Amino acid sequence: MGTEKTSAENTTGTDAAERDVVVVGGGAAGLSAAVALGRSRRSVTVVDAGAPRNAPAEGVHTYLGHEGVSPLELLRIGRAEAEGYGVEVVDGQVTRARPLGEPDGEPSFEVELADGRRFRARRVVVATGLGDVLPDVPGVAEQWGRGVVHCPYCHGWEVRDQRIGVLATSPIAGHQARLFRQLSEHVTVLTHLSGDLPEQDVAELDALGVRFVDGEVTALESDGDRVVGARLADGTLVELDALAVATTMHARVSGLEELGLPVDEFRMGDHLFGTNVTADPTGRTSVPGVWVAGNVAVLHAQVVASAAAGMMAGAQVNGDLALADGRAALAARAGLREALTTA
Repeated sequence: MGTEKTSAENTTGTDAAERDVVVVGGGAAGLSAAVALGRSRRSVTVVDAGAPRNAPAEGVHTYLGHEGVSPLELLRIGRAEAEGYGVEVVDGQVTRARPLGEPDGEPSFEVELADGRRFRARRVVVATGLGDVLPDVPGVAEQWGRGVVHCPYCHGWEVRDQRIGVLATSPIAGHQARLFRQLSEHVTVLTHLSGDLPEQDVAELDALGVRFVDGEVTALESDGDRVVGARLADGTLVELDALAVATTMHARVSGLEELGLPVDEFRMGDHLFGTNVTADPTGRTSVPGVWVAGNVAVLHAQVVASAAAGMMAGAQVNGDLALADGRAALAARAGLREALTTA
């Protein structure tokens, strides 16, 4: 009982296109949700702001069957697959998403884009991902996704056997150093502004041959596209080929405030690692009719995990709509019978 599709070109002004589902976010999670829904013949629009978190990376890794594919190429393929099942993918920025209430006992929503296009949806899937706040060290942002890495499973193989620095800005610096030590014998922990590292971390890393360098890092220096080292406040250059950092990761929920999504902080002691939208394992949030999928809900999810979460959310949304369709059909039959008996 999917809603008849309406062209997005006709959604300006007072008209809003009717959809079964609007998916906010066109990354791996959002497109996977859309494919699952499209294959069940639901009317779906995916709104993609065109700012994938992994765009600077040269390849996607540990995604079986897609090892090393360009992130943008993976999304191009995903779009084409979704569109092959009748899914509409539009480029745009969601500026407002709001619930319209439950007049018939079923949730409904309006989603508005920056250019004025509007969609009315029975359900919403939020797959907007994360934004990364990088350490405030000059040169780090310019090398992000290339010489500056954060995840050994995403980028570790590419920097194997190189001189890898670990910038100690969070309580997980010791763990990061252990993981990158598995990939190279030349790992240096830059204590930077972290204060005293846990004694157990220092002892174990020292036993593994990890080097420690004290002092504030004032800049990451590069020669063209290649990292050459970390400059300390005293002028010393610690020669490096790559730098591992920990970012602060924030759920992208701008424009979605009126949905009332439950956003929580993930902390270790006083250190804020990031924020995420909380949901059950299927992606269902506490807001009726709204699911989430991917990094917006799970900070550490890699691309393959985000795609799996999107598929799960899409299937769950379709199941929820199927139940709603059954209720509506039964109510319509009861109404017809009542009308016939009172005629």
